[in-house]
Amino acid sequence: MDLRLAEKPRHRAGLSIEHGVLEKLEERLGRLHARQRLGIEGEREGRVFGQGINFFHPENWYLSASFIRTALMATGLFWRARKNAEDIKIRRHEFRSPELPGSFDGFTILHLSDLHADMNGAAMRRLIELLPTVSYDLCVLTGDYRGKTYGPYQASVEGLARVRAHLQGPVYGVLGNHDTVRMVPALEEIGIRMLLNEAEAIERGGEQIHLVGIDDAHYYRVDNIEKAASSVPAADFSILLSHTPEIYRQAAHAGFRVLLSGHTHGGQICLPGGIPIILDSVLPRRMGAGAWTYRGMRGYTSVGVGSCILPVRLNCPPEITLHRLLRAPQ
Repeated sequence: MDLRLAEKPRHRAGLSIEHGVLEKLEERLGRLHARQRLGIEGEREGRVFGQGINFFHPENWYLSASFIRTALMATGLFWRARKNAEDIKIRRHEFRSPELPGSFDGFTILHLSDLHADMNGAAMRRLIELLPTVSYDLCVLTGDYRGKTYGPYQASVEGLARVRAHLQGPVYGVLGNHDTVRMVPALEEIGIRMLLNEAEAIERGGEQIHLVGIDDAHYYRVDNIEKAASSVPAADFSILLSHTPEIYRQAAHAGFRVLLSGHTHGGQICLPGGIPIILDSVLPRRMGAGAWTYRGMRGYTSVGVGSCILPVRLNCPPEITLHRLLRAPQ
């Protein structure tokens, strides 16, 4: 057998699979999940119209960037919006619960979402400047590391690797609708533990809480809360990581105490007061950004670090969020 042929990328469901990646994915995720995710990606990557929670996907429409740029130029807001996209804010938020184990009182989680790391180098440099100024016990990433929803992803991984070098302690992540499962081996090699319908017990002082992550529920719809939470005792304190907050009902009824998500960008281009013009999600608008509650479950939707389609923001500055867990009455 010609070894040169063996090293050529193989094709599965329309996607080019780099040498060894399929084997790594099958070993890491299991044959069924790996091939299912790859097959669905091959059917849906880059579509403007298609299946998923939203029928129309503006980030896949090649004219979207030109349309937004022209509109902002016409109103004289383009350069202000570009500058805003680099002005990352540090948000601080508290989750109070009497069910939190005492050892985790004061435990702090750094929440980063929607980096789109290959789209805006200035924003990523600003993020790296901010990271040494904050203190936390654990970091979570709630998806969308790539700028586009299709195509090459190496630049995104490289940008994320530069960020990861400045993160302390354990880092966990989930995939978003812009991400390909082919990124998983590379992301884990740089020190990000990906949770794809999986759970991880976090231990402290002889007690534990559970961090649960699901695969993308917005576009690819390969989330499986039942599988992800199967190893979590019903009475234990659990936090769900999901790229999109749109699964808030399922999460609440599954007994999660906290849901951390992103995806919405808070609208990214908003009217004064942070009122989104468009919110690319099917959920109550009050859940589109910041803290909210549903049936006793506490949620937080990050507006994200990066930007989608164009690196611009109006009345919706990018953010990193520090969530402090407190054992106290709600």
